Amino acid sequence: METANPLLQRAYALDGDATRIRDLYADWARSYDADTLGGMGYVAPAVVADVLAEALAGSPAVVLDAGCGTGLVGFELSKRTQTEIDGLDLSPGMLEQAEKRGVYRRLSEADLTGRLDLPDDSYDGVVSVGVFTSGHVGPEAIDELARVARPGAPVVLTVHEKVWDADGYAAHLAEMHARGRARVRSVRDAPYQEKEGYRCKLCILEAA
Repeated sequence: METANPLLQRAYALDGDATRIRDLYADWARSYDADTLGGMGYVAPAVVADVLAEALAGSPAVVLDAGCGTGLVGFELSKRTQTEIDGLDLSPGMLEQAEKRGVYRRLSEADLTGRLDLPDDSYDGVVSVGVFTSGHVGPEAIDELARVARPGAPVVLTVHEKVWDADGYAAHLAEMHARGRARVRSVRDAPYQEKEGYRCKLCILEAA
């Protein structure tokens, strides 16, 4: 399936180069919400926020939004929970938009393909939506999300249907489970961009 949106075409054509990713999202930051929510029917942020809110069960928590973009997930979480939320993203332009929402405790620029400048066991929950897709971040980055989550904390992420098999996500999650890095609680098919016809794998892990 091919999307007609030129910016989404650029996003799916990325090759993991950090400079190209920053350039794309610098161009896209101001119109991103309108393009994705209204134009593409981007429901994944709300879907993941529902899952994490249920997992936290109303308990006070500090959550990491990894690849927070313009803050769509943080905004949805703020409507469902009383959590404090930290956000990380590669794009300064996207972080500027996220700051305007007023829902984040802290926002920082970070490259999710490398080791995060965060201590082990820092968060009561971790979310990552829209990051694990074509030309962005590969499955190895999930290890870092699990590392910074406290033992037993939920780690909830989406993986675009286009890369799930091609990039070996199932095998990587199975290896993480086998090595005790994280417990895989469920992986299920879920809506992603409804107007574009794309779905994702919704992965719910428990940090070890």
